[in-house]
This record gives sequence, structure tokens and C-alpha cells, in this order.
Amino acid sequence: MIDDISFKLSHMKKFIFFNLRNNRISTLSQYVMNELDSIAKMNTNLTIDRSGNNLVCNCDSLSFVKWTISTTSNLHHRKEYECKTSQNIVSLLRNSREVFKTIQKECMSYEGLIIALTTGKIDVYFYSIWWYCLHIQMETTLSLLHGQSQWHDPEPKSDNKDERLYMYDAFVSYANEDDTFVHHKLLNSLELYGGIQLCLYRRNFLPGNDIATNITSAIHNSRKTIVIMSSNYLASYWCMFEYNMAKMESIYERNCESILFLVFYEQFSACDLPLEILELVHCQSYIEDPNDEYGDVVFWEQLQKAIKSYK
Repeated sequence: MIDDISFKLSHMKKFIFFNLRNNRISTLSQYVMNELDSIAKMNTNLTIDRSGNNLVCNCDSLSFVKWTISTTSNLHHRKEYECKTSQNIVSLLRNSREVFKTIQKECMSYEGLIIALTTGKIDVYFYSIWWYCLHIQMETTLSLLHGQSQWHDPEPKSDNKDERLYMYDAFVSYANEDDTFVHHKLLNSLELYGGIQLCLYRRNFLPGNDIATNITSAIHNSRKTIVIMSSNYLASYWCMFEYNMAKMESIYERNCESILFLVFYEQFSACDLPLEILELVHCQSYIEDPNDEYGDVVFWEQLQKAIKSYK
């Protein structure tokens, strides 16, 4: 029943056999691939068995497919490795190069679609907000440079309260590289101890649906979208897609209701943030991960309060 590997491996210099057979792992994170490659450099006998898992071949797992081509580790039962694409189930390691090229082309086609949709839907109202935020950018810059988390308790909106029933309290948008924080700390603090129902792509996305459909469905069926902001997030094509789709949902489906909430997993200077992120930082709530024992308690209490206040 293992669906994720997040623990350290590279210290085990004599590690020979990694048996992951018959679990629920859909892909490997960049962290784990780096760990295994680090061991393989020291130990050429390293063998990995990932047969019998629900491997997925899509834009999110592109780096994993590429890794299966280049890794020096021995892949046990490699002929049994299969992965599910948006079209059908294919043999991953028999035709790994062809699979990689196919997914790469699909991801490039998504890029053109997203640009067309985004350009077509941005109207005069959106641009007025955009240019307004340009004027307040200096104020936002000063705030970020002083490291002050701008915490705003949501104002009561009794007249415009969203009465629609949602499948999830919040959809969590995050980069693959930050999954340890999400699947351990955030999941435990909000869902296990806070009673907040989260939607996570590795757990709740429907197999067989294309990634864009899964993302838009998750955002539409969640009351809020929590963004785990990091340098990995800003560098991820699909993370920024999720961010923009949540903004579109807010404007066109929720009557401009605020549904995005930023959690800064890393510290940023204002010049490192895109303008659309700065806009949200100034106009809406955000919170920074303090990464210390006392601050963590306050951090999770504030985050729970922010999400529950909308329920």
C-alpha cells in the first residue's frame, strides 16, 4: 500500500536491493531519484524492483520516465514495467525513449492550449486589477523585505456567503519536490488533527483523466485552494497552471470570491516573485512557514483558522 517514498537513502552505501514490488507508487520524486543515483555511483550492484505498481506517464512524471532511460541502477523485472498514459497502458521500459518523446509532445500541446484559454478569458476587469496592483507593488516589496507575514482575518460576508456544498475544503497545489512537507506535516496538521478535508493530486485525482481535467475538477470541487509557494513551485509548469486556473475559478465561477491562500514554504524577496503572485500577496491573505518549534504551533493554528473560517 506504499504510494510515496520520502525517506533518506543515500547514506546506505552498501544498499544492494530495493524491493518496491506490488505497491501503489505512480512515480518517483526528483528527491528519491537523486538519492538512488547517489547510491548507484558508489555501488554499481544496486537493483530496484518497481514492478506491479500503478505507474503513470504524464507531464508530472516526465522526469521519472527520463530517469528510467538514464539511470545506472539495475531495474529488476523491467519487462513487467507498465505505465498509464492519457491514451492507454504502454510498456514503459521496453520503449522508454518513445514513451518519453510522446509525453513530451503532449505537454507541449498543453502549453499552447493553456496560453489560448488564458488569453481568451482575460477581460477588462482583470486588467484593471492587474494595473492597480502595479501601483501598490512598492508597498508589497517593503512588506516582504521586512519579513512581515500579512495576516488578515477574513471579513464576514453574510450576504454573499457561498452555500454550495463542496467535496473538499481545500485543494493543495504544490510542487513534487515539496511533497514531504505536504504529505507529512500539512496533511497531519490540517486533515488528521484539524478536521479539514484536503484534495491531493497523488491521492484524489482520477486515473484515466488527463491532468488538465483533474486539476480543474479538483479546484471547482474545493472550497479553497492552498498554494505551497516555493522556488520549485514557480519553476513548475503545471503548478502555475493550477494557480491560474484557481484565479479563473475565482473570477468566472465564484463571483470574484477569494479562493486562493498562499503558504510561503521558503522566504522570497519581492523581486523573485512574478507580478501575479505579488498581486495576491498584497490583496489577500498569506502566511510564512516559520520552521521553528514555537512558530510552527502558531502557523498551523492560523492556517486552520483561515480555512475553517470559510466553511
